[in-house]
Amino acid sequence: MASPLVAGLTIAAAALAGRYSIQAWQAFKARPPTARMRKFYEGGFYPKMNRREAALILGVRESTPEDKVREAHRRVMVANHPDAGGSHYLASKINEAKDLLLGKTKSSDSAF
Repeated sequence: MASPLVAGLTIAAAALAGRYSIQAWQAFKARPPTARMRKFYEGGFYPKMNRREAALILGVRESTPEDKVREAHRRVMVANHPDAGGSHYLASKINEAKDLLLGKTKSSDSAF
């Protein structure tokens, strides 16, 4: 007598577990994708560089001390120097970003 009852309860539990897992899988597939890696800034350069763009180029905050700005400039320039296969345009933008954050801006824009 107990055997058919246990079998029925087992089948009902398996059906409920299957139903729950199907619903959970559908909810998982329906959620929006999330970025698993760091998202980089998408977009080009502004015609006239501002402090925000300069900080994005060097990978620092706008209120970073001068020594950290110089350190970040060196790190980015080593990776993008024209003598090491980097772009002259990017090198000029990196230098412009450093000058702007250090307060040594000229009245003219980038060389490019």
